[in-house]
Amino acid sequence: MCGIVGYIGWQDAAPVLLKGLKRLEYRGYDSAGIALLNGALSVMKQKGSVGGLEKDTEALRANLPGATVGIGHTRWATHGEPSDCNAHPHLNEAGDIAIIHNGIVENYSALKQELVSEGYLFLSETDSEVLVHLIDRIWKREPSLDLESVTRSALRHVEGAYGLCVISSREPDKIVVARKGSPLVIGIGVGEFFIASDAAPIVEHTNKVVYLSDGELAVVTREGYSVKTIENIEQEKIVTELDFSLEKIEKGGFEHFMLKEIFEQPAVMHDVMRGRVRLDEGQIHLGGIVDYLDRLKHAKRIVICACGTSWHAALIGEYLIEEFARIPVEVDYASEFRYRNPIVGVDDVVILISQSGETADTLAALRTAREKGALVMGICNVVGSTIARETLCGMYTHAGPEIGVASTKAFTAQVIMLYMLALALSKGRTISNDEIAIHLKELSSIPEKASRILELDSQIKTIAERFKDAKNFLYLGRGYNFPVALEGALKLKEISYIHAEGYPAAEMKHGPIALIDEDMPVIIIATRDNTYSKILSNIEEVRSRKGRVIAIANDGDQEISRLAEDVIYIPQASGPITPLLAVIPLQLLAYHIATLRGCNVDRPRNLAKSVTVE
Repeated sequence: MCGIVGYIGWQDAAPVLLKGLKRLEYRGYDSAGIALLNGALSVMKQKGSVGGLEKDTEALRANLPGATVGIGHTRWATHGEPSDCNAHPHLNEAGDIAIIHNGIVENYSALKQELVSEGYLFLSETDSEVLVHLIDRIWKREPSLDLESVTRSALRHVEGAYGLCVISSREPDKIVVARKGSPLVIGIGVGEFFIASDAAPIVEHTNKVVYLSDGELAVVTREGYSVKTIENIEQEKIVTELDFSLEKIEKGGFEHFMLKEIFEQPAVMHDVMRGRVRLDEGQIHLGGIVDYLDRLKHAKRIVICACGTSWHAALIGEYLIEEFARIPVEVDYASEFRYRNPIVGVDDVVILISQSGETADTLAALRTAREKGALVMGICNVVGSTIARETLCGMYTHAGPEIGVASTKAFTAQVIMLYMLALALSKGRTISNDEIAIHLKELSSIPEKASRILELDSQIKTIAERFKDAKNFLYLGRGYNFPVALEGALKLKEISYIHAEGYPAAEMKHGPIALIDEDMPVIIIATRDNTYSKILSNIEEVRSRKGRVIAIANDGDQEISRLAEDVIYIPQASGPITPLLAVIPLQLLAYHIATLRGCNVDRPRNLAKSVTVE
């Protein structure tokens, strides 16, 4: 959730760290800080933005010129409110050790009591500060040890998750980093190395990286790096080339990353299908699961675990797989899966969906399923992520970096992946080759249809201007469009801070109808499918209670225009395809309402892009 940047090399470290922290702002944060090392160790940290930190860092650099080693951090508060003292880095009492930490130290209370009883003074309310005092205590007891050894020893006392960077003026030419449950990547330059919680701060310096795995500790110097386990066993690491460029993490002329990513969806849809959908053959090829396809097809049951937007995509996947492949599917919140002692065995498949591939709850579900003998499969966007490494098989969405905290293009990419998976599981079992070819042809038409919806942006902004001051919204959909209603409501909540709920349209009369009055906008996905007549009845029920109806309907539907206050028309498509189109106007509506309310859509309050703590 928080952001980590580290540098050791020949450049002035401060600008590298500050620019790197700006690249990580999309992850969400409430405070920031850096530590520079050049003989002495100096720290600057504060509540607020990296921009504010940058202004105050000039004095730090004047006091410590020429520093070519440093670490930087953006914090998202877990233990202790956002404040200057709770910001990272944290120092030991002597001021010669500095740490930055992502994750949660679950046994920090017991460790803190122990350290306080020995005379250690804590300056923050954070769990992270125990780490620097643990390292300090071990070094005082065994001064002959090096920084690597004392860090390793300290971590053996820690329960929980960490992405950790440690520097010390006692050993000024190295950075020690460690990972357990919180991602870290090392970028490899020429005479310089970069450390970060994801590749965004690294890509402008190098495209060669090494991803640390859980339970690994690395020592990074100007000459190179070494990786060992916490148990001190040397590890050979594969150098990976990053598959995205600096341009992909810039705004590209758009006002916000979120808007850019909404408009990228037609291209992303095409990229997701590239090489996989073979129209000339009427076939689908999913290389990442080909060796396990037979086992997937004969699964007794499929369980899909995900969180947030990915959970909504998973619900659509449930409908798709059950309709096409006729395999029973359950969708679980990953955060609940591991704690309810799920009944999962060797005949089951557990699919984990995560944009980042690092979501803590989803990783926990993965490991639970693996321990129980299930075939674990991943769907994620980030190459080299933990889910990609720890699953037996899987597929990358190839959506490109998603910087906006509120996920948009990742959702549509995940739904297409699940659509293709459902077809692959159906081949030779429940659907003929001719039927698959028809589905693939329609799927291939989606990027062009999505582009046509994006041309409605100004109309949707006009609707947003009328409803931006509403206190509550209700989103309704049926069948494949029920998860779209959930996703539309989530987008509005995330970035505009307006209360919104998504419901199956038929459930409205079982409670939510009590909320409807002239101040309640109701967004209804009313595309022409086998529930269309039922949806019309739902609209009438809303209108009879003076609710204000905004409808998502198919082109040419004049009946809807008679019933709804506003209609956003989308191209005609079959039921299973519709979610890929219906979600786009809901994303745009949420975006425009939020911007009209003056909200920061790329960094909504209290949210983080990659949730790497439970």
